[in-house]
Amino acid sequence: MEALENGDLIAALGTPLGEAALGIVRLSGRGAVEIVERIFYPRRTNLKLTEVPSHTIHLGEIRTGDGRVLDEVLVSVMRAPRTYTREDVVEIYCHGGVIPVRSVLDLVLKEGARLAEPGEFTKRAFLSGRVDLAQAEAVLDLIRARSETGRELALKQLGGSVSHTITDLRNKIKSILAEVEAELDFPEDVEPQPKQVRQKKIAALLEKVDHLVRGGQIGRFYREGLATTLVGKPNVGKSTLLNLLLGEERALVTEIPGTTRDLIEEVVLIKGIPLRLIDTAGIREHAGVVERLGIARAREAATRADLVLAVLDAGTGVSDEDRLVLELLQEKRGLVILNKIDLPEKRLTKSDLEPLAGGKPVVEISARFGWGRALLEEKIWEVVGAGVVAGEPVLITRARHQAALKRVRAALQAAGETLAGDWPLDCVAVDLWNAWFALGEITGDTVSEDVIEEIFSEFCIGK
Repeated sequence: MEALENGDLIAALGTPLGEAALGIVRLSGRGAVEIVERIFYPRRTNLKLTEVPSHTIHLGEIRTGDGRVLDEVLVSVMRAPRTYTREDVVEIYCHGGVIPVRSVLDLVLKEGARLAEPGEFTKRAFLSGRVDLAQAEAVLDLIRARSETGRELALKQLGGSVSHTITDLRNKIKSILAEVEAELDFPEDVEPQPKQVRQKKIAALLEKVDHLVRGGQIGRFYREGLATTLVGKPNVGKSTLLNLLLGEERALVTEIPGTTRDLIEEVVLIKGIPLRLIDTAGIREHAGVVERLGIARAREAATRADLVLAVLDAGTGVSDEDRLVLELLQEKRGLVILNKIDLPEKRLTKSDLEPLAGGKPVVEISARFGWGRALLEEKIWEVVGAGVVAGEPVLITRARHQAALKRVRAALQAAGETLAGDWPLDCVAVDLWNAWFALGEITGDTVSEDVIEEIFSEFCIGK
């Protein structure tokens, strides 16, 4: 990937348009200081931005060519290469508000800068080698973090946790490749390495990749949240449970069956993992036309969900509707919740339900009074599997990285099988090169231009 050489001048808003204490106009590239100097009138006599030291801030006014004052501002000058993009960067700190900030940006563009594309500042940081592609993606993850844990994971990735791990794996693969290709190119001078030794090295790499792949799904949950569907027959207490977990009256709760006819989605944090809770229509066999549409959506939501919480009523026996609900739980990550344990007379107990739960955990609660909430959260944590990897120094959080690691795993498995089958070393080398290139896609060393463009198109303009 060819690095930028102090590229053309770009400008964008560094803050959203709207009323605020400050609004920032950011410039990066060749001529950034010179353009701002033409429109900036400093309070300090004889001050020239082109002569001030790097990383200094100066008070003054932004004026148009005819002398009209647009705003009183602070201007920060940061010279290459000690900047975010490794180019000359100037930031203009305006008074917050649509008119002052917009006017200053328009003047900067009129003076010769062009409006930055989405993510172009971070893209330039990547192209200049200041960050690799995994670190650039972490910037977006940090902005979009939905929990403290998600923020911490993004900061670790921005600091290089993923990059260092991937680079280490690439170096180990390259070391094996060097040995294999030396044997191929200089068979008379290089003593062949025992097959078992090479197989052991590949197996060790495969184990590390497997570990990263296993943690990848949990990492994605921390970043994106866990789509969690509440399913159950009418009046079983799904909406009450939703309100309990949210700590507020979000869903309408009545004794009339079929009150919830559409999907209600809210987000709650369970031990640092965002759960996108989806309350669905009660599932029953005999329902009106509108309610049947809601039930169909409930089934679809359960099919797509990362986690299914099947809610049953301790005050009733197991009905046909309950059996339909339990069927939705099959082949899914989830648990069974036995609600209304506060009732004086119970027709369904945990021991009755466990044989029907298909091995899924059964948790007793009273959503009305909040009994069993702590245990429910603990069981959700266990079912998700977060407790196993919560202390991991590296968690893969992006689907793109996960897909690349799966290709690495397939290539390493193929290399091991090729060695075991006594195939020519050339075939082993091909498999190892495939693994090495797939790892490079994560850090951006071997990624295509199309992928780069797609990644940075997710960013907002100005970042």
